[in-house]
Amino acid sequence: MMKSTMLAGVTALAFLSSAASAEIFVGDTTGGPTWNRPFTMTDLSGVGTAVPYAVDGFTVSADGSYDFLSTAGWDNFLLLYEVSFDPLDQFTNLLALNDDFAGIGTSGFSFALNTGTTYFAVTTGFSNVDFGAYTLEITGPGDVIPGDGGPAVPEPTTWAMMLAGMGAIGYAMRRRRSVSVSFA
Repeated sequence: MMKSTMLAGVTALAFLSSAASAEIFVGDTTGGPTWNRPFTMTDLSGVGTAVPYAVDGFTVSADGSYDFLSTAGWDNFLLLYEVSFDPLDQFTNLLALNDDFAGIGTSGFSFALNTGTTYFAVTTGFSNVDFGAYTLEITGPGDVIPGDGGPAVPEPTTWAMMLAGMGAIGYAMRRRRSVSVSFA
C-alpha cells in the first residue's frame, strides 16, 4: 500500500514537472497606434491600412515549440516578431502571422522559440474597424517571461514631457531659494 502511494506521488510529480507553462496577456487595441499590417509574409493588407495594434514583448526560459492563441470579440489578427518590432518596417523580423485560426475572433499558431531571444506578439485587427479587448495565451515547454528584454525607449512626446517637468521643478526650486522671509 505504501509503495503504491509513493509511486503515485512520483508519477504525479513527473507529470507536473513536464507540464507546459502558460502565460496570458490581456490587452486592448482601442485607441492604440495604427499601422498598415502585413497580410502575408510578403504583402501588406489592403483593408488593414490604419488598424490599431498592441504589442506584448516576452522571452522564454526553454527552447521548444510554443502555441499562441489570441481571442477577441472582434476579427483579430496575430503576428510574431523576433529581436525588434517596427510598425513602419512591417516585414523585418516577422516570423509568423495568422487570421481566423478557429474562426473569426481567434487567431494563433505554433512556433519554435529560443532562449536568449526577445519576441514580440502583435495583436491587431483584420480591417481598420476591428479593435478592442483581447486575450493572448502562450503555452510551451518553458516559462514565458513578459517584458521586452531591455529598457524601454521613451517616445519623443514622453521626452518632451519629462524635460518640461524637470524644467518646472528646477524653476520652482530656484524661485523657492530666492524668496526671503523677514520677520518685523
